[in-house]
Amino acid sequence: MLPINASEAQTKLYDLIDETAVSHKPVIITGKNSNAVLISEEDWVSVQETLYLLSIPNMRESIREGLDTPLTECEKEIEW
Repeated sequence: MLPINASEAQTKLYDLIDETAVSHKPVIITGKNSNAVLISEEDWVSVQETLYLLSIPNMRESIREGLDTPLTECEKEIEW
């Protein structure tokens, strides 16, 4: 989405929140001295989960290894 200035964002805030939640596209809000980004709560939770998982040592490699494993090599039942 194109940047929107803070004054316009203020008048369209409820619409911007709904649009962001549906489209999953961030809104860049420009201010006089700095900018901000509006994202949906669902997207924010996703970002936080990704950062958490990537903070665990070797998790990235484990995920990549799992994605590269053919389904035929996976166990049909997980033995916990």
